[in-house]
Amino acid sequence: MSTSDEPSVEKELKFSLDELETLRERLEELEAERLSPSAFEDNWVLDRAGELKAEGCILRLRKDGQGAVVTFKGPPTFEGSVKVRVENESRVDDLEQLRQVFEHLGYRTVRRYQKMREEWQLGGVTIALDRTPIGDFAEFEGGGAATVARRCGFTPDLAERRTYLGIYDDHLAKNPELPRDMVFP
Repeated sequence: MSTSDEPSVEKELKFSLDELETLRERLEELEAERLSPSAFEDNWVLDRAGELKAEGCILRLRKDGQGAVVTFKGPPTFEGSVKVRVENESRVDDLEQLRQVFEHLGYRTVRRYQKMREEWQLGGVTIALDRTPIGDFAEFEGGGAATVARRCGFTPDLAERRTYLGIYDDHLAKNPELPRDMVFP
């Protein structure tokens, strides 16, 4: 979370992958720094009567290998193919207590999604290699996201614009027998 008066801004490109290993090898060739090994993430999206979703915003609680995080993401805009949005994020000590605070304010868990995430860094850009219940993805985040994505063999104009839950909703429409939430079996 930013400590200045300026809001934090997320700049991101997301791509679907056939497999993570090819990108991992390319990152090693480019001498990217591996920030963290693959770790499980559990994410809960909160909303109050659909207010945030209607505005294109997200309030998320995440539990990962390093603890818990609360994140607010504002509505997205696009600079070319790069998704840009205000993002405020902070680590929290007690996820369940924070969830109860949000519930007292009228926010309820409306969706859940899980993934395995491994992070790398190259040229000031964070690259996340995500394994999800519906396939593998790479996210490039930072001011030079498009440049680093191109160096890794991706075409920024082909980046995915949807969130993971948006992608899952389209998958769910074709596979209605799946659970409503994007979770591992």
